[in-house]
Amino acid sequence: MKPNPITVTIPLGHDRTITIETGKLAKQADGSVVVKCGGTMLLATVVSNKEAKEGVDFMPLTVDYRENYAAAGRFPGGFLKREARPSEYEILISRLIDRAMRPMFPDNYHADTQVLVTLISLDTEILPDALACLAGAAALAVSDIPFNGPISEVRVGRINGEYVINPSRSELANSDIDMIVAGSHKDVVMVEGELKEVKEEDMLEAIRIAHQAIQAQCEKLSELTRLTGKETKREYNHETHDEELKGRMWRELYDKVSAVAHMPSKKEERGEAFKLVKEEFKAQFTEAELEEKGALISTYYHDIEKHAMREMVLSDRQRLDGRKLDEVRPIWGEVDYLPSAHGSAIFTRGETQSLTTVTLGSKMDEQLIDGVVHEGNSKFLLHYNFPPFSTGEAKPMRGLGRREVGHGNLAMRAIKWSLPEDNAYTIRVVSDILESNGSSSMATVCAGSLALMDAGVKVKKPVAGIAMGLISEPNMVRYAILSDILGDEDHLGDMDFKVAGTEAGITATQMDIKVDGLSFGVVKEALEQARRGRLHILGEMAKVMTQPREDYKPHAPRIVQMQIPREFIGAVIGPGGKIIQEMQRETGAEISIEEVGEFGMIDISSPNKESIDKAVNRIKGIVAVPEVGDVYEATVKSIMPYGAFVEFLPGKEGLLHISEVSWQRLETLEGVINKGDKLKVKLLEVDKKTGKFKLSRKVLLDRPQKQASANEENQG
Repeated sequence: MKPNPITVTIPLGHDRTITIETGKLAKQADGSVVVKCGGTMLLATVVSNKEAKEGVDFMPLTVDYRENYAAAGRFPGGFLKREARPSEYEILISRLIDRAMRPMFPDNYHADTQVLVTLISLDTEILPDALACLAGAAALAVSDIPFNGPISEVRVGRINGEYVINPSRSELANSDIDMIVAGSHKDVVMVEGELKEVKEEDMLEAIRIAHQAIQAQCEKLSELTRLTGKETKREYNHETHDEELKGRMWRELYDKVSAVAHMPSKKEERGEAFKLVKEEFKAQFTEAELEEKGALISTYYHDIEKHAMREMVLSDRQRLDGRKLDEVRPIWGEVDYLPSAHGSAIFTRGETQSLTTVTLGSKMDEQLIDGVVHEGNSKFLLHYNFPPFSTGEAKPMRGLGRREVGHGNLAMRAIKWSLPEDNAYTIRVVSDILESNGSSSMATVCAGSLALMDAGVKVKKPVAGIAMGLISEPNMVRYAILSDILGDEDHLGDMDFKVAGTEAGITATQMDIKVDGLSFGVVKEALEQARRGRLHILGEMAKVMTQPREDYKPHAPRIVQMQIPREFIGAVIGPGGKIIQEMQRETGAEISIEEVGEFGMIDISSPNKESIDKAVNRIKGIVAVPEVGDVYEATVKSIMPYGAFVEFLPGKEGLLHISEVSWQRLETLEGVINKGDKLKVKLLEVDKKTGKFKLSRKVLLDRPQKQASANEENQG
């Protein structure tokens, strides 16, 4: 029997709409929808187990966004020709969905839950990342899974001064704001994006306009819930509590924990002191009792710790390390630390440290992007590494995690704007986090900016970043905005707000809000405090380096760019790449060429200037148009009875007739010139029909006196 799907429509303006359909596909999932905008379609499903696993005291949520190459009518690359591990783009969208959804599940819901969003059709103008969270939230809305929603997510741009919701790919190219904002009908819960030196008040306005669109979408999701009859959610009981144990722990431990919190200390010392309080309490129990109550003791102790630290900040305006609320930890930095790197910097802020390197490469080093949504090449790469020793832990290295991808992408977007428009290099920035206690991604921004200047990259301006936190009571009765948060402050706080930019404006931001009722007034206050903190950090960076080096390091590659008429591209490359390969082999330079409009753009790179000069001269010779009357340095390529064929420009040969070799009459060229000889020739004529070149050597030689006199007598 053919299904009878339920559909709702969301207007976007500019004759664009989003439709959400349920009841047609994937009906065995707890919730499934298809979201469509233009030709872009997403299938979202959600499944949650009926019971939680034994001993689980957290929300085991898995969020995956995947793209089918068939959605764009393409084959996957590689040998297997099938979708494999997720790309960085898929990981980043998965994080966008996860960060918006995770805080909205009930705190006491612990059943394994999977949200899967799949791109099943792609309209190249409609980007799926702005629709993915809406799709996942819609799947939850038509399910019986407990969720404090609905929520949604939109992209906001600003084009010619006008704010636009979910701009097309073409429109986004002209936007100075590119932010993804997620929220519920009541609150904003997540922000991520890049900006082009945008003022704080303009960014806040973009968030406000995005939230209005989110509220309209949430109303449609509520309507969808009513239409599908899913207002009543499943009952569950995933937590069993011991109120007597809980009360005892609060009475016996709160003052002790509070005393530890009030002692300004380093991360490791504070952790040991907190652990000691917990272990002393556990010592009162037998092994059998701990087997039964150990998990509850850990849960209740965590709650006590969190409350004590939060209360200290709210009541005493004191932080864990003794700083003022808006105070940034001590900063020191150093550049040119690694002699063999093209650029390097150390940036240390408190107990967070990044050692960052810059490597300069040619076009050959560009990253090939072969995704479903994005194809092409990337000339700027930023990689972020977070080894376990940075937090004093011994853990196996399991490869790149989602956190590393997300933090690296945020830092990349923050710095990208500062790169010169005429940058010829492929640039790779690598941040190795050597110590971590709060906002290593923002340390990466600072270290990356310094390392680029150390490498001699002509950045427009230095960029710095700062992480802000918030501790608050319901309805903001009391709240404290914290600058340059510690790891513990991030964990116990209600907001993690990262802001990066120059002294003039914001270039990237990331915000996760974990509390209801955060007003735009508080966000505005946080942005202003972040601006002051960013300016302070830029001032500290200026003590290390204020502007890029005048020149690149001696061992860094030099790149020269040449522009040639398009019709000469084939001549430079040669049949089967013969000419360009020969030039690279003989000059030692790396040469790449691509067609750009009516021209060929050539990149020539080498650490050796002489190599570059040789390659430039060779290419100039290939593209030069022979002029009658010009003199050339030629190489004899072959000898015939009637003359010699010589190459007077790369790839251009002409006949040097035996009569044009010398003023003397020659019967043969044997013993006069040989193959491989270098000699100067003059271009006498270009045959208009055949294009053949007539060359002469003798006109460049002095005429013998006797022959000259005889000629004069004959003329008389």
